[in-house]
Amino acid sequence: MNHSESQADLRWTTQQRNRSSRLERVQAALGGALDGKIVLASHIVDLLNAVLEPGDRVCLEGNNQKQADFLGKALTRVDTSRVHDLHMLLSVLSLPEHLDVFDKGIASKLDFSFSGPQAGRLAKLAQSGKLNIGAIHTYLELFARYFIDLTPRVSLVAAEMADREGNLYTGPNTEDTPAIAEATAFKSGIVIAQVNQIVDRLPRVDIPGDWVGYVVQSPTPYYIEPLFTRDPAQISEIQVLMAMMAIKGIYAEYEIERLNHGIGFDTAAIELLLPTYAASLGLKGKIARHWALNPHPALIPAIEAGFVESVHSFGSELGMEKYISARPDVFFVGPDGSMRSNRAFSQAAGHYACDMFIGSTLQIDLQGNSSTATLGRIAGFGGAPNMGADARGRRHPSKAWLKAGEQARQGRNVIPRGQKLVVQMVETFREHMAPAFVEKLDAWQLAEQANMAIPPVMIYGDDVTHILTEEGIANLLLCRSEEEREQAIRGVAGYTPVGMGRDKRIVENLRDRGIIQRPEDLGIDKRMATRDLLAAKNMKGLVRASGGLYDPPKRFRNW
Repeated sequence: MNHSESQADLRWTTQQRNRSSRLERVQAALGGALDGKIVLASHIVDLLNAVLEPGDRVCLEGNNQKQADFLGKALTRVDTSRVHDLHMLLSVLSLPEHLDVFDKGIASKLDFSFSGPQAGRLAKLAQSGKLNIGAIHTYLELFARYFIDLTPRVSLVAAEMADREGNLYTGPNTEDTPAIAEATAFKSGIVIAQVNQIVDRLPRVDIPGDWVGYVVQSPTPYYIEPLFTRDPAQISEIQVLMAMMAIKGIYAEYEIERLNHGIGFDTAAIELLLPTYAASLGLKGKIARHWALNPHPALIPAIEAGFVESVHSFGSELGMEKYISARPDVFFVGPDGSMRSNRAFSQAAGHYACDMFIGSTLQIDLQGNSSTATLGRIAGFGGAPNMGADARGRRHPSKAWLKAGEQARQGRNVIPRGQKLVVQMVETFREHMAPAFVEKLDAWQLAEQANMAIPPVMIYGDDVTHILTEEGIANLLLCRSEEEREQAIRGVAGYTPVGMGRDKRIVENLRDRGIIQRPEDLGIDKRMATRDLLAAKNMKGLVRASGGLYDPPKRFRNW
């Protein structure tokens, strides 16, 4: 091979050679503190100083549950003269350290999905210029970009266990780890994993060792947020009424068998009414059979009653491990006895294989656009826009999909196709009597303040098929004009300013046509909407329903 041919070959191995030079720096910096792929916890900052370069895209595994918290804290302590201007990729900003790196000048750019408890601080950092937001994504959208134009150079992930070859066991909380590790490892990046234990033999291999650069045993187990646990004692009778309307007016009406529930007490109420109210309507075996869902503790009574046949999960839920292991016919459980979750696959299942998404929101406008972004808070989206969007690429039929599509296209000369049901379920007034229905979303003002290209809308109005409040159900599929759609929304907006602006004549006409349905139109007696319908009325009730297998986190125990 002559010199020019050798030079030409080098053009195609830049990333591989850069990876090799980083590994050499690590070897030189850590020396005897490095045992194969195993790094001592006391040397983790030295490792990061050696492996990172200015401007790197760094993916820090911060899911909406599992957190690579030890690595996240270590990243805030790197030498800023050597490591700066990082481009951070995070599914979820949930810990203070996730934003500390911007305050300290270690990172300058962010692409993410959801910010939750850090939403207010994120908005302030963005307005101050310390943080440049590339884009706010859905989970699946962000994972997709890991393989296109946001491929990480270094990824910091979390797992239950590792062996000395670097193989990882993620246990029930696999979540985002496979997508992150594969994108990084196969584009000459470096994966660093914090684990709870280093063992000789793993229960199973979730991430192969040749994808992993380094492993560190964290001094404490990684943090998990019990995000989907809701205490039934806090479910109100209004939420019971709304759950009754959902079951009779939507689940039964469309024969919803495959679905996803958003987080909240509204959907927890539905889950707890399946073995009682839904069973009394003869709906067992007809609705809510197959789920894309985290293991909601509130679903335990429905599982035990035989309503639920299968659940594929994005992640696990703290305290549900023994219950899941004992129900392998329902959950996706490996030979080792633990569940295998996968956020990317479950998001794909929720988009293409489910007939309905139902969840809550903070604001809905007159077109049905829905947003969780409010003034002074950049909350992000998570998975809701993916679940709450009609899957235009779907081709397989189901009763629910076909019926929704037929209603949406009734009287129009268009080719027939189905449509996903997207239900926004919200009380007309939120906390502190803030109206859920508004003329204009706060997202518009937030977009101006944060210099965003478009307002951060969670679910677009043209995807929303139903809006459900304590006032009733608005079936937007049946609306035949923009005016009808607006009046249908106003018609279930109650005593909010939006609701008070309704045209009573039009709203009554919509009710006559079944576009708006009040509880009484559905044959629901409001006096029956009591907490007595809940299959479990408190956390102890959920434990009893599980046969003692569910072990709630301490903060949910009052015994």
